[in-house]
Amino acid sequence: MQGTGRLSYTLNWVWGALDRKRLAHSFGLMREARIKVPPALGEAVYHCTTRTVNGEYLIDEVAKEALRQQLWKVAEYCGVTIGTYAILTNHFHVLVCVPQQQEVSDAELLRRYRLLHPKPTKYQSERLEVIEAELAQNGPEAARWRKRQLALMGDLSPFMKLLKQRFSIWYNKAHNRFGTLWAERFKSSLIETHENVLQIIAAYIDLNSVRAGLVTDPKEYRFCGYSEAVAGNKTAQAGISSVVGLDNWGEVHAHYREVLFGTGGAAREGAASIPERDFQRVIAEGGKLPLADLLRCRIRHFTDGAVLGRQAFVTLQLAIYRKKTGLRERMSPRGLPPWTDWGDLTTLRGLRKREQGSAASKSESGR
Repeated sequence: MQGTGRLSYTLNWVWGALDRKRLAHSFGLMREARIKVPPALGEAVYHCTTRTVNGEYLIDEVAKEALRQQLWKVAEYCGVTIGTYAILTNHFHVLVCVPQQQEVSDAELLRRYRLLHPKPTKYQSERLEVIEAELAQNGPEAARWRKRQLALMGDLSPFMKLLKQRFSIWYNKAHNRFGTLWAERFKSSLIETHENVLQIIAAYIDLNSVRAGLVTDPKEYRFCGYSEAVAGNKTAQAGISSVVGLDNWGEVHAHYREVLFGTGGAAREGAASIPERDFQRVIAEGGKLPLADLLRCRIRHFTDGAVLGRQAFVTLQLAIYRKKTGLRERMSPRGLPPWTDWGDLTTLRGLRKREQGSAASKSESGR
């Protein structure tokens, strides 16, 4: 009887804990688990965004260049690939592909470590010599070092954390400041690895500078993946090629420009953005906009939607998330507003704020 009482008490405590967890989640007192595909199960693609503290315009041209270099370097160290990216004055976007988990040799770990630390201190150099000797003998120190490196690789969260931390350290040192640089944890949306979905998200990212009114053609904006690819960066070309699903860069470029600009792939005068009044008029009249025009508007589903893809993909990810956390019981996949012909494009998270905005907000502006 006493054992039964203890069991009852334990069950009540567990259920109470679950209720407290749901209550805390409802009031925003705890962080919601990200929707991610475990690297052991397969490849996954994410659209990530993060902004500066208070949305301040802190990232000048020199800082953009530093962040651009850090982006490629940290991605290679972590073993992820970049589809495309856009760095603006108070935020950045990046399309990240996390491959299926695989073994990393000690030689590759050392190569990546040296990539991340091209100018090691005397202590780091001496310690690395010790690590190399330990790795050759597979000693305990080598095992600990190997574990620390692998913990930073092959996953979205360590990649974004390392990128933001390293840039913050550089920025604070360069500007003689201290304290946080970033406003909040980064946002991420799981994107279905379907060519049509990936191309829409990639174009939306590369058109950031166009939405902000900085340029009329993203190839003229230095700090985005498309511009780097056009300038001849092979890694950037490989990223956009993976999005398009073709190998030949000439074919990839021609196709991607059509996604960016519509028929013919030519930049059009006055196509920096759609005036707010014109957008609202079209929507109020039940009309639709060409996809290339709509991508010049701010579409919050692309940053806040949690999951983006065809309905079957979104439904599957929601089911997996529910089983894992017990949350989102009342949520269901929903189609995007009928502003254009989206096809079967579906999102997950409901939006509390307005769904779009053609004029660049402070967090979207590039200046």
